[in-house]
Amino acid sequence: MRVRFSPVMANKIVSRRNVQVTDFHRLQQYLKSSLMKEAPSIGPGRIIRRKQDGSLEYLRDDLTIEEPLEIRIGSKVVATTMRTPGHDDELAAGFLVSEAIVRDRSAIAEISANGDNRVVVNLGKGVKLKLNAAQRFGTISSSCGLCGKTSIDEIRQNFPAIGSPNIRIDVETLLSLPEKLRRAQSDFARTGGIHAAGIFDSSGELKTVREDIGRHNAVDKAIGRAFLDKQLPLNRSILLVSGRASFEIVQKALAAGIPIVAAVSAPSTLAVDFTRESNQTLIGFLRPPSFNIYSHIERVILERL
Repeated sequence: MRVRFSPVMANKIVSRRNVQVTDFHRLQQYLKSSLMKEAPSIGPGRIIRRKQDGSLEYLRDDLTIEEPLEIRIGSKVVATTMRTPGHDDELAAGFLVSEAIVRDRSAIAEISANGDNRVVVNLGKGVKLKLNAAQRFGTISSSCGLCGKTSIDEIRQNFPAIGSPNIRIDVETLLSLPEKLRRAQSDFARTGGIHAAGIFDSSGELKTVREDIGRHNAVDKAIGRAFLDKQLPLNRSILLVSGRASFEIVQKALAAGIPIVAAVSAPSTLAVDFTRESNQTLIGFLRPPSFNIYSHIERVILERL
C-alpha cells in the first residue's frame, strides 16, 4: 500500500472527534517571540503532541543540544566528543585528567574555547605532550565514554588506588543527595534529556554540578572545574551521577581521587570489580529511602552509635 503526504503543512489540524483545532500560524509567531531566550545547552523544537484525551497540540518543546567538540592540544587534535555545549574548557580539562594526559594544574597554561565547537589547550612552558596507546583518538559518542578503545589494556589507566578510608558519610546525608542534585538540574527540568554529575563534600553540601547529554562528559566537566581550581585530589568528596555507574564513570572518579561514587541507577559488573580493586566505595540505586552498596562499605555509617 502506498501512502501519499501533502507537500505542505496545513494551516490547521482539522478536529476529528475530540481532536482540537490548532492555529499553526499563530503558534509559530509565538515560537519566534524575541522574548524567548535560550540557554546555550538547550534548543527549541517544534512538535505535534497527542495528549491522553486524544487531542493534538502543535507546540514548542525544549531539546538538549548535542554537538561535536574538537579537543586540541596546540595544533594536535586529541579527540572529538559529542557533548552538550557549555563549560567546554572544563570538559577539555576533565577529559585530559581522566585520560592521564595531564596530572598537574601547572601543565596547562591556557584553555580557549572559540565558540566554534573547538577548544584549544596550550600546555605550560617546557611541558611535552606524551600520548601513548592508552589515549584514545577519534570520535566519542554521547552514550559511550570509551569509544575508540581497542582492548581492555587500553581502557584501564594508570591511577593509584584510593588510600585509607579518610571520609565517611552517614545514611541520612547520603539519602539527601539525589534531591539536592535534582534541584540543581536546571536543564533537566526543561528537557528531561540530560544527565548530571554532582560533587558533594562529606557533610552533603553540593560543591559543583554539571549537566551534559553524556554522563561521562558531565563527570569530566565537574572534575575539570575542580582541576582548574587546583582542588584535586578530591579525596574527601562524593560523586553522584544521575544515571548508571559504568566503568568509565568510576575510573574518572579515581583519576580525581574521589573515594565514594553513587548513582541513581545500576552499576555494571566492570564498575563493581574496578571499585573493589581501587578501594572506592560504590553505591547504586540511590533512590531514597533505599540504596545498594557494592564495594567498601566501611565509608558508610549505617547505624548511629
